[in-house]
Amino acid sequence: MKRRNFIKNASLTALGVTVFGIMDSYSKSTGFFNNLKVNGKRIETRIFELAKFGLDEKGHGTRVAYTKADIEGRAWFIELMKKAGLDPTIDTAGNIIGKRKGKNNSLKPICFGSHIDMVPDGGNYDGTLGSIAALEVMEILNENNMITEHPLELIIFSNEEGGTIGSKSMVGDITTEGLKQKSQSGLSMGEGIKAIGGNPENIQTYIRKKRDIHAWLELHIEQGGILEKENIQIGVVEGIVGIVHWEVTIEGFANHAGATQMNMRQDALLAASKFIIAVNEVITSVKGTQVGTVGKIAVQPGAYNVIPGKVIMGLEIRDLSAEKIEMLFKQIENRAAAIAKESKTKINFARQANESKPALTDKKLQQTIKTTAKALGFTTKLMQSGAGHDTQHIGAIAPAAMIFIPSIGGISHSPKEFSKAVDMENGANVLLQTILSIDKTS
Repeated sequence: MKRRNFIKNASLTALGVTVFGIMDSYSKSTGFFNNLKVNGKRIETRIFELAKFGLDEKGHGTRVAYTKADIEGRAWFIELMKKAGLDPTIDTAGNIIGKRKGKNNSLKPICFGSHIDMVPDGGNYDGTLGSIAALEVMEILNENNMITEHPLELIIFSNEEGGTIGSKSMVGDITTEGLKQKSQSGLSMGEGIKAIGGNPENIQTYIRKKRDIHAWLELHIEQGGILEKENIQIGVVEGIVGIVHWEVTIEGFANHAGATQMNMRQDALLAASKFIIAVNEVITSVKGTQVGTVGKIAVQPGAYNVIPGKVIMGLEIRDLSAEKIEMLFKQIENRAAAIAKESKTKINFARQANESKPALTDKKLQQTIKTTAKALGFTTKLMQSGAGHDTQHIGAIAPAAMIFIPSIGGISHSPKEFSKAVDMENGANVLLQTILSIDKTS
């Protein structure tokens, strides 16, 4: 080993720094990265400030992607990024990107962030925490006149809740059919991207490739109740489940509800009810953490005195194994065929575009997060994410990982979603120190 490298490595070891991490023996008492800490009060204040965009008269959030509230919330965030000197830009998919130069700008950037759009009638913390904490990291570095070796990028992905559209686009996974799909705003994905300043016609021009990013990190609320139940402060995500959607159409025959005898009916809604039960039975018949849901249903013609002739439903299956998802769906198909024969109906499945593949997070980054959290005095737990995230797409092109903090009551996608200020501050400090630790690797 050359003398210069030996001295450098010896110095890093003395500080407790190893490749992609901090030595277990290293702690706050040693002056852990200049004892930099985030401003927890500023994070909480901004959570509430962003929540005002899209707040309806009942106090519920409506900041769905591509809507007026989303556009206004994005403009507010862009102004904060400008004040932090990040010179934000919008890529062809509508992602907001703010850059901070490093000492060596030939190095690949360390990227971090999340999203600020929400589900209809959603909560104020999902995505928002990771976005605001990412901005907080940039501001703390500014306030302490600290320049990292690597350049840094804060990324706010567009329309995460409607199918992780921004992150899919960034890695080249968006399709022409995907852009035609209707979003919850009523606009197609392509129309929505235009509405927020993107350029769907040239969406392929902003694709990032493998090794374009040094590492990706996302801080997020757990959206489940495991951390709170076990009194754990920091979740280290091992993997993110795959999510596949099918539109299920059941066709019977609409007929007079009073004049058609029970044994002569082709009741699409009755078949649908049996199908929903069958989905639950198939999903729960196999050991594991897989989940399956029929989350929407539309009945035609929808009258008291008419036997339902057509039902359209939404089926979703999630698991960390793509093979298990396909196996479960095959079983559901078989059950559906039996139900269709018995009820004299037709049941068809249309697999939807923009599905999310299961993704394991980077093991070295997992260890870095775990060691960093422990050095800060926090308890940790390795766990999977049952919710989809932008991280699973970025993980296809870069080392990627996620940090979870507790969700009170395990509630998410609800106005009652809540995380304590102290937990948000803890998570943001882990994010900050993990970034600084990763920055020591070339």
